[in-house]
Amino acid sequence: MKKRSTKLAVLIAVVALIAAACSSGGDEAASADFRIAIVAPSASNDLAFTQSIVDAANKLKADGIIGEVAVTDGTFVVDDAAVAIRDYASQGYDLVIAHGSQYGGSLQEIAPDFPDTSFAWGTSADTFGLPNVYSYEAASDQGGQVMGIMAAALSKTGKIGIVGPIEVGDAKLYVDGFKQGVLFYKPNADVTINYIDSFSDVALASEAAQSLIGAGADVLSGTAQMVVGAVGVAKSEGVLWFGTQANQTSLAPEIVVASQVYHWEVILEEMINNVKDGKLGGELYSITFANDGLVIEYNDGFDLPADVKELAENAIKSMKANG
Repeated sequence: MKKRSTKLAVLIAVVALIAAACSSGGDEAASADFRIAIVAPSASNDLAFTQSIVDAANKLKADGIIGEVAVTDGTFVVDDAAVAIRDYASQGYDLVIAHGSQYGGSLQEIAPDFPDTSFAWGTSADTFGLPNVYSYEAASDQGGQVMGIMAAALSKTGKIGIVGPIEVGDAKLYVDGFKQGVLFYKPNADVTINYIDSFSDVALASEAAQSLIGAGADVLSGTAQMVVGAVGVAKSEGVLWFGTQANQTSLAPEIVVASQVYHWEVILEEMINNVKDGKLGGELYSITFANDGLVIEYNDGFDLPADVKELAENAIKSMKANG
């Protein structure tokens, strides 16, 4: 009787192990089968807005959380983006990401046609009241403030310029935050903002940067994919640059001080888990310093004074403490 009980216990243990293995394998299969599609306005390697979301999705793929990442980039024309969004939904992708505030109207029309597909778009706080649409945004004003403090501390002329694209979304938040940071540290500083009304016009960004430098600015910043033009001018004039959205050090290692980097994977993983659990939308997500979705990445090749870096780190700690 004792031998029979022992055999039964062993059998139960083996069955439990097999069940656990099958369950684990099922989770891995679910992750491998989960497919994300991204539609974005600029190039996947723009060192700015589009690259930030593509890098995040590829990280989740490398971590085994999703199985496929499809990208249609360069769709600055909204009608082209709408075609791509609808096409991905028709192909049965689990999460279709419209990475651009200009895509909101299209998504509002498309999402109801695919009630079993989850969509996400940003940067925005509006889900349109649709149960299969997520929205996401970046508290980019937080990093902007940190950058502005450093810029004010490093500026010798007291004149600082910002090249902005269009006054919407995370771009406006960043520009406003940067100015606040400058004036917090140096109330008498002269901060000039030049919005060029374009996310992609590199030539206009270059002209704006040249104008700001011509007026005496010795530190610049800006946001969106068009900043490569502004960075080029800053490099040729020996003017310091602060980047955002992605790490822009490689554009000009000699003058880029630091970059605020978006780590969208922090909220994308939550989104994906919700979709897997059957919740297809209806929530807003935000990346911040507190959830490590925003990270300041310093240029190791730039000789940043220790006291200036300490100012930045103290500001970050304060924002994390306050959520």
